[in-house]
Amino acid sequence: MTGNIKTMLFDLDGTILDTNELIIRSFIDSLQGVTPEGFGREHIIPSMGEPLTDQMKRFSGLEDVTHLVAAYREINLRLHDEYVKAFDHVNDVIARMHGEGIQIGIVTTKMRLTTERGLKYVGLYDYVDAIVTIDDVVNPKPHAEPVSKAIGLLGADPASTIMVGDSVVDIESALAAGAIAVGVAWSLKGEKKLKDAGAHHVIHDMRDLYSFVGLERETLA
Repeated sequence: MTGNIKTMLFDLDGTILDTNELIIRSFIDSLQGVTPEGFGREHIIPSMGEPLTDQMKRFSGLEDVTHLVAAYREINLRLHDEYVKAFDHVNDVIARMHGEGIQIGIVTTKMRLTTERGLKYVGLYDYVDAIVTIDDVVNPKPHAEPVSKAIGLLGADPASTIMVGDSVVDIESALAAGAIAVGVAWSLKGEKKLKDAGAHHVIHDMRDLYSFVGLERETLA
């Protein structure tokens, strides 16, 4: 597959932004006294990437989790800059592909406020042509709507669009929208989960994406 991809959509957390420890810390702190003793990262990781409200309901056993969502967001915003960074090679790859005319979109289950803050903080915001957040859809991932909406905003063709993600919901949303589903091997969920969900490809390095658009990897002199 070389050169026929015109549009690249990316999940945010765990895919291009390393926010894993921020997310885990935000859940653990906001659920103190609510979840049983021993609640920790192994309980949180499997559902990372799903809507926050759904996760809070699952972890707490409560139907009304408004207060828990508010607590999570307060902690997450307060600690944001201490924890957030881009994964290796993310900035270089996205900047180069954008410069070569590849459309770049973000499709996330985060709210717009923290999505834009994260992109600006790591210096990616100016390379992004479209952003679809939890605030912009009725049906979040794994439904097709978020990926389809980004494709529509960009006037793109699903057949020449890849959706890159670290969660099963990213893969399922991409497949439902008719896009090419690409998993990242640095996912905390493990490469096998993404392949089992139907990922067409799994990349082990952000620079692997160059082959999809017919670009050579840049070599250091």
